[in-house]
Amino acid sequence: MRRLALALVHHPVLDRAGGVATTAITNLDLHDLSRSARAYGAEALYVVHPLEAQRELASRIQRHWVEGSGGKRIPTRAEALGLLRMAPSLDDVYAAVGGGRAGVETWTTAARGAGEVSTYAAARAALAADGPPVVILFGTGWGLAREVLEDADRRIAPITCAPSSDFRHLSVRAACAITLDRLIGADD
Repeated sequence: MRRLALALVHHPVLDRAGGVATTAITNLDLHDLSRSARAYGAEALYVVHPLEAQRELASRIQRHWVEGSGGKRIPTRAEALGLLRMAPSLDDVYAAVGGGRAGVETWTTAARGAGEVSTYAAARAALAADGPPVVILFGTGWGLAREVLEDADRRIAPITCAPSSDFRHLSVRAACAITLDRLIGADD
């Protein structure tokens, strides 16, 4: 399997009116996405935020659970949160994972954007084959900004809800877990 990293993108993302925005980091996202990253073998979870104060907040949460009393009480949580990395931009993520944008493939499950949409079966096969590291991008707010979607190398089919439901707003935590399970989970 290729090297895999995840990126929780807080900027550039969309607000409810469709404008480019920056969202706040939430404690719950850090915990749950780190646990999913650890469970499915990702090497890191990058938290992408342009504001130093927000990255420092995430770092303080991480230190509590990795070095502090939280990690002593729940060692598996320390192991998962040890995968967190803070980055001011996606370019910083690409540099850390593959030496720059040309050294990584970026994937997303967002429904919007240009280009062909890949099935999960095709994406699973691509992840199992030789190739550059993959960074799966997960957007906060109302989704990734258009420029991020258009720059993605692979758009995996979006997660769909029950046919009888018109509700289509899963949390990023749920979307991440579902995506990783479909790509890496057992086939039974």
